[in-house]
Amino acid sequence: MAWKYPDTVASSFDLYRRQLLNFPELGISLDLSRAPAPAGFAEKMAPAMVRAFADMAALEKGAVANPDEKRMVGHYWLRSPELAPDAKIAADVKATVGAIAGFAAQVHAGQVKGAAGNFTDLLCIGIGGSALGPQFVADALGGKADKLRVHFIDNTDPDGIDRVFDGLGGRLGTTLAIVTSKSGSTPEPRNGQVEAALRWKQAGLSFAAHAVAVTGEGSQLDQVAVTEKWLARFPMWDWVGGRTSEIGPVGLLPAALQGLDIRGLLAGAREMDALTRVPDAGRNPAAAMALAWHHLTEGRGSKAMVVLPYKDRLLLFSRYLQQLVMESLGKEHDLQGRQVFQGLTVYGNKGSTDQHAYVQQLRDGVNNFFAVFIEVLKDREGASPDVEPGVTSGDYLQAFLLGTREALSGSGRDSITITLRQVDAHAIGMLIALFERAVGLYANLLGINAYHQPGVEAGKKAASETLKIRAAALAALAKSKGKWLSAQQVCEEIALEGREELVFKVLLHVSANPGPITRQDSPDPGLTLYRHS
Repeated sequence: MAWKYPDTVASSFDLYRRQLLNFPELGISLDLSRAPAPAGFAEKMAPAMVRAFADMAALEKGAVANPDEKRMVGHYWLRSPELAPDAKIAADVKATVGAIAGFAAQVHAGQVKGAAGNFTDLLCIGIGGSALGPQFVADALGGKADKLRVHFIDNTDPDGIDRVFDGLGGRLGTTLAIVTSKSGSTPEPRNGQVEAALRWKQAGLSFAAHAVAVTGEGSQLDQVAVTEKWLARFPMWDWVGGRTSEIGPVGLLPAALQGLDIRGLLAGAREMDALTRVPDAGRNPAAAMALAWHHLTEGRGSKAMVVLPYKDRLLLFSRYLQQLVMESLGKEHDLQGRQVFQGLTVYGNKGSTDQHAYVQQLRDGVNNFFAVFIEVLKDREGASPDVEPGVTSGDYLQAFLLGTREALSGSGRDSITITLRQVDAHAIGMLIALFERAVGLYANLLGINAYHQPGVEAGKKAASETLKIRAAALAALAKSKGKWLSAQQVCEEIALEGREELVFKVLLHVSANPGPITRQDSPDPGLTLYRHS
């Protein structure tokens, strides 16, 4: 049941006080007063919450939480290695953080440099969790004090890759490249690596002399880095999933090289972990948020979560959360194998831009969402000028946040508000850890596995099959060189009945790019013809 704004200021403030989890010593608070649970909800969910706390404690002690891959889930050990289940993991984490800090210091001091001198730019090549987290942190914390300018190749889009290298211009000799891939065989980072190596070669430079790998020990990428003598290698452990890897080598290495405060990131995450281990939803912001998600979406994802950070530096937070939340919670089956079709849709941009975009629908349209406002109290370094007497740009920004929240409440729309004292490394570490824990607890309440992603693997398998069909179709055209064939005729040549649409689409793409395949178009795809010249 949606909450309506109380009639009196006193009653609203009393509700706010009762529903606020405030941690002034950490500079963060969680306000649930605009999305209160129905009567009796906390009592009803108490047994499930007890189990969730127990399961989370077991997870942190090394329980195998991902039976599909028979691995532990230990991203919490990245910021508290002393909690790891064995001494080797603890030692590896500590040594790796030290090695990252040491390597970054060498780069900044010019002790490790490129062919043309000290490094000026950083190129990060990765996909999914190996890109979304680093991009979010780089944008949230970057500024004029950055040691290196940061660029990302996070897709296998040729034009996108060209745009990144156009931005780097003639600075390849002072650009350090990080290739991040646990297996080293994931197509997107592998393709980015291949194209990057070619660019360095065309510039008469050694890619290996400018490259660093973040990968699993013994992986395909690890072997390449060893053979070619790359500058350095840093580990990706099998007990850290991509979407929970930001407070580890995946995120800490680019952040350290950019010149960001990685100790602050670690401290913020570690302190939020301690806070969200408390087995009391009334004092645990992650548990409180997980319970709010449950009652707001009826425990089945019936509403989307719209993330509205009123801070430009948090623009990419919703993109980061899309993977963390949707890849973790979007599951067809529960732990008992029952078909449940779970999930929680996430979208968002930033305030107050969103007020001129989709807030109209949020207030007056279909009520199929709840909002998460993120408020930042500190406007900027130093004082702000008045834009009108006694009012700054920051005052307007807060007014827009509070006004939008008020407008949504007045229309019966639920919202949660997270307030941060400021955006710094400590706060970003807290935000990441808060949502990581909330996702884990919420998944436990739903009885699903938050730490595997069968849908992603299915997509990779389908892509691989598509490439095989592409090769077979091209071979068929080459065999009939000079002859015009339709997609159906190509399928007949390779005995692949029923895949005409796929063959048509593949050949449509091939013929639109330089090469021997040409096309005769027709409004009817069945009459479009292809030829190997």
